[in-house]
Amino acid sequence: MSLLPDAVCGEAFAEASRFRGDFYACLTGRRDVLFELADALLCADGPVTSPVDLTLVAEHRRGHGALYDALNRGRLDVVRLRRTLAALSQPKAADDRLVLAVDVSNWLRPDAECSADRLFCHTFGRDQHLMIPGWPYSFVAALEAGRTSWCQLLDAVRLGPEDDVAEVTAVQVRRVVEDLITAGRWHKGDPDILVVFDAGYDAPRMAYLLDRLPVEVLGRMRSDRVMRRPTPTQLEYSRAYPRGGRPPKHGKEFRFAKPETWGEPHTATVQVTDRYGTARAMAWDRLHPRLTTRSAWIDHDGELPIIEGTLIRLEVDRLTGGGDPLPLWLWSSATGLTGADIDLRWQAFLRRFDLEHTFRMIKQTLGWTRPKLRTPAAADRWTWLIIVAHTQLRLARPLAEDVRRPWERPMEPNRLTPARVRRGFRNLRPALHCPARAPKPSRPGPGRPLGSKNQRPATRYDVGKTVRRPESISERDRIRP
Repeated sequence: MSLLPDAVCGEAFAEASRFRGDFYACLTGRRDVLFELADALLCADGPVTSPVDLTLVAEHRRGHGALYDALNRGRLDVVRLRRTLAALSQPKAADDRLVLAVDVSNWLRPDAECSADRLFCHTFGRDQHLMIPGWPYSFVAALEAGRTSWCQLLDAVRLGPEDDVAEVTAVQVRRVVEDLITAGRWHKGDPDILVVFDAGYDAPRMAYLLDRLPVEVLGRMRSDRVMRRPTPTQLEYSRAYPRGGRPPKHGKEFRFAKPETWGEPHTATVQVTDRYGTARAMAWDRLHPRLTTRSAWIDHDGELPIIEGTLIRLEVDRLTGGGDPLPLWLWSSATGLTGADIDLRWQAFLRRFDLEHTFRMIKQTLGWTRPKLRTPAAADRWTWLIIVAHTQLRLARPLAEDVRRPWERPMEPNRLTPARVRRGFRNLRPALHCPARAPKPSRPGPGRPLGSKNQRPATRYDVGKTVRRPESISERDRIRP
């Protein structure tokens, strides 16, 4: 049994039951089957290897035909479910700040020639990087403070062949932030919501796309980038160039690979950590990239903006997995940061890797990428069921009993991993709210007559992008009507 106070357990039990009722209300078609499918995900013994195996779990009272019919033709109110997830109690960082992590995880489908909207997904091999067809999904999650493998998944969007990743992600993050504000999880006067991106996103562009929101963008930068210092004032320019001339729009260069261009940092901190040894951080204020009318800014009308922020360089003594600890470059859209603010930023970026633990859990334990679903719509429904199942595990964390293997060590209350909470969820389910109705007796259909062949072969789809974007202004002008 849980060793937490009764008040904490009672509140957690009420929130978990309330969420189950709200989730059932979001199901508008085949709701009983989809609800029991989510329960079967949580109550199955061991990792999920196939959806059809979940029909053998006692919590799933329907047959395998009803399961696949619900995945292919069920209906889910995604907008309402997003708002339900945002209304839950959200984890916060040490300074009572909401921290959101954004990343893409791939559902690889190399042999699914009849599945539409597949893209070439970048995967990391041991000795090489491969491009494998699949469905990439963009996830947004709220991170907790401290070392943990938990986070709250808030949204998932499948990236299509015609999508611009930055624009789709910006719309996704904006929708999540607005839902959090509407649900009362952020109020005026609270610290800005910190949104953490990896190196696959251009942090200055994301800050521009998320303008007019109470958010601060923190992203990793490549080590070969070049940024510019603040634009010199008229007095500084007249002293440097007494003969005059046209005032520059950008300051001097700051090359990441050339320390002689760095100059003295505005802020420097040193911290001793348990995992990385001594962590040394240096920060330069009001640095910005020099934008050009190419690539992502090809359709920008008017003068290109100057997006200033704080550049952070982090260096540690060692890594947990061994290897050479290379310097880490981060860029924050906030300016005028103090030493404590700098330490908070790089620590929040390291917390972003908690989302990787969640990806591994939903893939290896909950079986997110195991089904061989044909249509992208069915894949989207299955993805949302995985998010709902993971959310129920987080809500049941204070209630779950530590059902451990004989060789596993006992864990402290409320410190169980998601897989350990899942082992005890079957004992909690009878006490939780279960709105699904009992199944009605029925007979399966006759199916295809024995010996007959399929007269409607499935359509084959190509893999990859279907829209080529212009790379120069002249090419853009030729394409425009």
